[in-house]
Amino acid sequence: MTSSRTSTAAQEWISHDPDPQTAAELAALSEEELDERFAQPLTFGTAGLRGALRGGPNGMNLAVVLRTTWAVAKVLRDRGLAGKQVVVGRDTRHGSEDFALAAAEVLAAQGFAVTLMFAAVPTPVAAFAVRHDSATAGIQITASHNPSSDNGYKVYWEGGFPIVPPIDEEIERAVAEAPYADEIPRQPVKPSGVEIVQHYVERAARLRRTHASVRVALTPLHGVGGEFAMDALVKAGLSDVHVVESQFAPDPDFPTVAFPNPEEPGAVDALLKLASDVDAEIAIALDPDADRCAIGVPTPDGWRMLSGDETGWLLGDYILSQIEPGPVSEATVVASTVVSSRMLATIAKDHGARHVETLTGFKWLSRADEDVPGCTLVYAYEEAIGHCVDPGAVRDKDGISAAVLACDLVAALRNQGHTVLDALDELALRHGVHTTTAVSRRVADADEAEAVMAKLRATPPDRLAGFEVKLSDLLQAQRRTDALVFLGGNEDNWVRMVVRPSGTEPKLKSYIEVRCAIIGDLKATRAKAHKLQDELVSVAQRF
Repeated sequence: MTSSRTSTAAQEWISHDPDPQTAAELAALSEEELDERFAQPLTFGTAGLRGALRGGPNGMNLAVVLRTTWAVAKVLRDRGLAGKQVVVGRDTRHGSEDFALAAAEVLAAQGFAVTLMFAAVPTPVAAFAVRHDSATAGIQITASHNPSSDNGYKVYWEGGFPIVPPIDEEIERAVAEAPYADEIPRQPVKPSGVEIVQHYVERAARLRRTHASVRVALTPLHGVGGEFAMDALVKAGLSDVHVVESQFAPDPDFPTVAFPNPEEPGAVDALLKLASDVDAEIAIALDPDADRCAIGVPTPDGWRMLSGDETGWLLGDYILSQIEPGPVSEATVVASTVVSSRMLATIAKDHGARHVETLTGFKWLSRADEDVPGCTLVYAYEEAIGHCVDPGAVRDKDGISAAVLACDLVAALRNQGHTVLDALDELALRHGVHTTTAVSRRVADADEAEAVMAKLRATPPDRLAGFEVKLSDLLQAQRRTDALVFLGGNEDNWVRMVVRPSGTEPKLKSYIEVRCAIIGDLKATRAKAHKLQDELVSVAQRF
């Protein structure tokens, strides 16, 4: 039964909804459906607001975008930043163009100098624009790799950093005070930003350190990154690029994949077939907003995709290898998250650099050098194929610049007579065999995820894969976040599992890592590690 309070709120929302389509949609709902739509508004998760394209405060729609943007403007004004520049960008999802225009017009009416990107752009371009132009904030309309039925709203702050508390909390409180959506003033804005896109592409291209050609297979998975990636690769001297034609043009329905996420089964099948057909040296899959980059490589048994951790080890080691040992390397920071592999820490130590571990998400990774005085971040990654390879330009994950650098790594290795697989073997010999994987369990909603986490806290396992493990509850730690870390073993051989609810999707995720010291044969040690990993996967699937 719909409460009178919900009924009043729903009727007021409908009568002030500036979009006749979502107003009609809400008006046709049952009382129970309205209860669900108005139970709670969208909130800022790991990567901003994300939700289904539908009417009401807990969906992505014109009314939510207008009210959220009014709230962003209020927080900026309250912080003494009235009238400053704000960048607004968008991807090519359903509704993105209208949402970006609405956000730009609200900001303009509030007196801000608005740069509304002239066309759909990758998310890292928006982050770059905020930093390059010294803007005070940025808004990118995107749901990244979510299903086609979703959209989202990401906010950047000065320096191009994704927002963190208390800024996100201030915006959420301001949304609650926002006027009715149809009463929020709007002022026309002329699109711009052509030069900033050119600057971004040129900066990404300059990441190359070698000059040899590399044969590349590429897919943007129906997203916005295809033309931008091609421009950057060609400017970097990488013109031998073959694209998956059926996935190259932006299409908000993502018709050739079940989910537009390079990590999902089947999503890169067409890419790997193309890579094999053209005898490529590297396969690159961008997610739809091009902030993430998945890498595939040829093996004796055919093509395979690297894990985000494997790519992270390779790029981290490659970047650090360009820095001379001494004072510069000691002031250098690389970073990874609590759910990513620990090998980057040992790689950093080997190069005389510092490693920082952060909470999950690039809103934390991008700030990894904040609490390390005199040090500068040069690389950060998360296991979910997010890589920040040029923090001086983009303080967020950037699939296009990562693609350029990955191609450069392939060329550098080939010049030495080596392959990517050789490089992975060398890292294992130096730092021990590390294997990583993740188990995702879909849940109905946040309540179900919370119930599973509560059960694990109440009755945690004391052994995993034969190892006695200890539990660290990060909700009780200084860095408060809803995650449980199980760790057991010794310096040479250990297992680790981190369990947490997803910050962007209705999933419970378990991140697994096994480390084994090499005794004798590398192949046998890897087999041992994978056997332990399989045992941990079985446990995680039962949570």
